[in-house]
Amino acid sequence: MKKQFVRGICPVLAGITLMFYSFKGAESVSKNDDTIRVEGGSISGVKSADGDITAYKGIPFAAPPVGELRWKAPQPVISWQGIKKCNAFGPSPMQGKPVPFMVYTPEFLIPETPISEDCLYLNVWTKAHKGEKHPVFLWIYGGGFSSGGAGVPIYDGEAMAKKGVIFVSANYRVGVFGFLAHPDLTKESPNHASGNYGLLDQVAALKWIKKNIAAFGGDPDNVTIDGQSAGSMSVNALVASPVAHGLFNRAIAESGSFMIANPLIPTTTLKAAEEQGVKFAESAKAHDIADLRKMPAEDLMKIQGRFSPITDGYVLPEPIYQIFAEGKQNNVPVITGWNADESFVMSFKKKDEYVAQIKKQYGADADEFLKYYPGNTDEEAARSQVKISRDQTFAMSGYKWITLQSQQGKAPIYAYNFNRKLPATPDFVKYGAFHTGEVAYVMDDLKFLNRPWEPADQPLATLMSAYWVNFITTGNPNGQGLPDWLKYDNATQQAMIFDATSGKQTLPDKEELKFMVDRVEAGK
Repeated sequence: MKKQFVRGICPVLAGITLMFYSFKGAESVSKNDDTIRVEGGSISGVKSADGDITAYKGIPFAAPPVGELRWKAPQPVISWQGIKKCNAFGPSPMQGKPVPFMVYTPEFLIPETPISEDCLYLNVWTKAHKGEKHPVFLWIYGGGFSSGGAGVPIYDGEAMAKKGVIFVSANYRVGVFGFLAHPDLTKESPNHASGNYGLLDQVAALKWIKKNIAAFGGDPDNVTIDGQSAGSMSVNALVASPVAHGLFNRAIAESGSFMIANPLIPTTTLKAAEEQGVKFAESAKAHDIADLRKMPAEDLMKIQGRFSPITDGYVLPEPIYQIFAEGKQNNVPVITGWNADESFVMSFKKKDEYVAQIKKQYGADADEFLKYYPGNTDEEAARSQVKISRDQTFAMSGYKWITLQSQQGKAPIYAYNFNRKLPATPDFVKYGAFHTGEVAYVMDDLKFLNRPWEPADQPLATLMSAYWVNFITTGNPNGQGLPDWLKYDNATQQAMIFDATSGKQTLPDKEELKFMVDRVEAGK
């Protein structure tokens, strides 16, 4: 099939009561200003420098999950009097102080303050008006389910809003506050489940969009969810979850899913998660959940523990892969992919040590493994270690998703690889097309990332954001003037490659990925 490539592309897009809302819903209160009524009260926003976009930051979408509401599903928002000025991000969820590491400079991190349990706020950027029906985009951040927030600089929504999208970003609880399970929490829950509060926060944000986004000129029946890293895994979970049914129409997952076990973010059963919760309470010297709810958040964060989504029987009634294998997921069009160099290997083994490790670890399969991940030179061994980390953590699960959804044929899925090695200073050049590197391109937000940009970069951001906007609008990334992006098919195995030169081609490394997936599914 003829390949199509592109090097550049022109740019393409007063107080009120809860009873009143139960009848009226959200609506604009004035045609002459930026004041809007939403659940809870009236809000005002801030105009962009050119006056085209209004940003509403820090809108409460649920009650603060503090005190007795710690480790409960999100509760209805508390109403306020007057007009709330939504001109700054709400607090980020409880987590450690953000500290730059590896390639992750401050542009990738939440602001240092405020950080609080009172974190359930979302943000809206819009150029639309009530009565219009623009497509809606919900961004879900990454951070390993232990950090992150919507206030990260490269998540700014103005550029996408200028292209006609209603851009929404929302906080969700992370770490022990977002994913602690415990037998007592399960017992008090009307759904007989605990944990997954962070996922329920995302569902609550989607429900808020359904009820309120029309006031911003958005179409509540045309919603796309998109996330990266843990946000991408969240998207995968929401596509699988029955509690999110009908709340969105399409999904984008950038670097991550639960289709194959992830060594960095394991999933577990409710029983195992409850046992972990009991041990956590013992470490905190708490007699019961009431004691845990009284403890300062800072003290809880000092106790060791790794928390992430679980198969709780409610949000996720079965393991996510099983839900997909049985065809029980929400059948929506999907874009998913991964980056060429997204690895967290901090130091590399030399060729002899690398080969010896592979032979020890993979035994009879070692020779075949080394065929796909060779180590004949130190440089080749280092590259193979990057690929192994990438594939085991991100690419295998994405590959499993695209091949399974293509096989089922119920909704199209589009695959991509982001291979652009971001321009960098000598300190950062070794990271190449690193994990999260694509986000500023997707958002058309290069101006928020301090890099020595080259002539190829802005055209690539224009291209990627155009595909994303088309998909958000119609469920198909293709549009006039864009190279064809074919839906993934197991026969042709075509993916879109984003780089200084972009175009469709056969999915790179598909033999390696199939080898790795087959081993995992064989229990090796």
